[in-house]
Formats: sequence, C-alpha cells, structure tokens
Amino acid sequence: MKTIKTTLFGVLAVALMFAFAFSGTAAAMPLSMDAEAVLPLAFGGMLVNKTSVSNIFTGLKTIFNNALTASPGNWKATAMEVISTGKSEDYAWLSRFPMMRKWIGEKHIKSLEAGKYTAINEDWETTIAVLRNDIEDDSLGIYNAQAMMAGDSASELPDIIVDSLKNAAFTKTGIDGQYFYDTDHSVSEASVSNKLTTVLSSATPALALASYGAARQAVMKFKDEEGMPLRLIPDTLEVPPALESVAKKLLESDKLDDNSPNPYKGTAKLIVNPALTSDTAWFLHVTSKAVKPFIVQMRKRPEFVSQTSMENDDVFMKAEYKFGAEARATGIYGFWQLSVGSTGAG
Repeated sequence: MKTIKTTLFGVLAVALMFAFAFSGTAAAMPLSMDAEAVLPLAFGGMLVNKTSVSNIFTGLKTIFNNALTASPGNWKATAMEVISTGKSEDYAWLSRFPMMRKWIGEKHIKSLEAGKYTAINEDWETTIAVLRNDIEDDSLGIYNAQAMMAGDSASELPDIIVDSLKNAAFTKTGIDGQYFYDTDHSVSEASVSNKLTTVLSSATPALALASYGAARQAVMKFKDEEGMPLRLIPDTLEVPPALESVAKKLLESDKLDDNSPNPYKGTAKLIVNPALTSDTAWFLHVTSKAVKPFIVQMRKRPEFVSQTSMENDDVFMKAEYKFGAEARATGIYGFWQLSVGSTGAG
C-alpha cells in the first residue's frame, strides 16, 4: 500500500511541475534552449530553430557535394576548359591556327584580331524549396534525394554546355563568322568545307567511303593560311543512339554489311551521345591536340547555395527554405578544322 502511495505522489509531483511551467509568470518567460530540447520529446517531430535548420542544410550540402564529385561527365573527350577571370573572355587566339614554318629572313608575325570573338559568361542555377512543415514533421528523406539529383545536375553542366554547342553547330557561328559546320570557311581566299550531308553508312565500301571516309579525308586535307598541311588525323566518331549500330560496324567490325572487308576498323573511338537531338547528324573530331573542337568557359564552378534565415520573407510568407546550386559559365566553338559534321540528311 505504501508503494502505491509513493507512486501516486511521484505522478502528482510531475503533473504539478508541468502545470507550473505553463502558467503564471513562467508562461511569460522566454523559452530556454533546455526547454527547446524537451518540447520535441513531448510533442514529437523536430523543433525548427536556427541550429536544427543549419544542421539539416549542412547535411544536404554534403550530399550535394558527394554527387557533384562522383559524376565527372564525358565532355572532356571533345572539349577543353578555359578558366574565366571576368565578365567575358576574348578569344583572339582562335583567329589563327598556329603552325611552325621555316625561318627565312624576318619572322612572319601572325597578328591576333582582338575583340573579334568575345564570350560573355552566363548564369546557371537549380533551386529546391524545403517546406517548414516537412522539417517539423521530420520528413526530410525526399530532400536528400533532391540534393543528390541537384549535385548530379550540377556536375553535368559542362556536358550540357558542350551538347548545346553540338546541337546548334550547323546554325550557330564560330570565330570566323561562319556556322561552325559550314561549306565556305575562308582559308587563303578559298572556300573550305567541314560540313557534309551524307548519311552515315556501313552498307558497302562505296557508301562507307562517301560518308565516314569522306569526313576522314576532309579533316586530313585541311591546311593553314600559308598552305601548309595541318597534319590532323581524326580520332573520335560521335553519333546519336539511332546511329550506334552503324558506327560500331564501321569502327569495330572486320566486314561491312555486304561482307566486304572494312578498311575503317579501329580508326577512331566511338561516342554515343544521348543528348544529341538529331537522329541523323554525326560528327568526326580531332581530340588528340592541346586544344579541342569545343570550349567550356568556366567563371564559377557549380556550388551549393542555401537560404536558411528564419527572418527571410519566404519563410514568413510561404513557410519554406531553399537550397540549390549556382554557376557562371558559357560555351564557344574552337577551331572548326578540328571537326567535320554531317547533317545526315542525304
């Protein structure tokens, strides 16, 4: 009987403590950090305060950065990176393809045309809202997945830039004012083409020669302004998924479709790019040089950003915080002589 009375006394004491804590002068007192630690235990979920929000977004940043570094992308196969230090960069150095020549008499000075081709950095972003209710309810798993996908997307920024250059290469101009893939690039007052319209084919030796073979020959015939061969050998064939089987036949099989010997086996590496928007266009690149056909100009690499202030208008009006990624970059065409493209239109 004595034990029962003791237990009842203990329960009553606890009840009186809670009653005092939420009444009278105690109710008017500011909530202490100790009280913040107790309340979630009493009511469940997570208490939203500066510390808890900071911890949540630190975790999201870690997930984002892990995904960012885990996906290097494929853009370096055909593009080079140029670090930008300002609002824009001047690519005067692209106005001439430098080659060694015999030194007879005075040196032949190759002047650069400053200001002819300037690339301005562009802003890039991805932003995700985190609802305060989800923090209170401790329902944050969906945001971990969002942070991972944002990191993946940020890591793909150079690929996105380079792919957009390739998809527009028949209609967007390069350093010489011509479309990157065009039939009338001016070299020593003559028109030179790095554009084809032939369908990529492995059907017969004649059709293979007229498509892939013609592209190889075009690259290897390019010369500089003084008529000296550029000594370029194409090494990378890039195709959309629709042309994968044809490209593999050309580069990997001993025989063509008609069972004739395949003279092009092993002449290039194959890139199957699912981001190419045309099912017929294909490209043959030179990627062994210090410069590449395409350029990624990077001013600010993708980085994690967040909006976590409790006093922010979005938190007050819409009950949401934000996180995401920001970057500054752009893409430009390099030397057109390093690539031949075909629309595949026939």
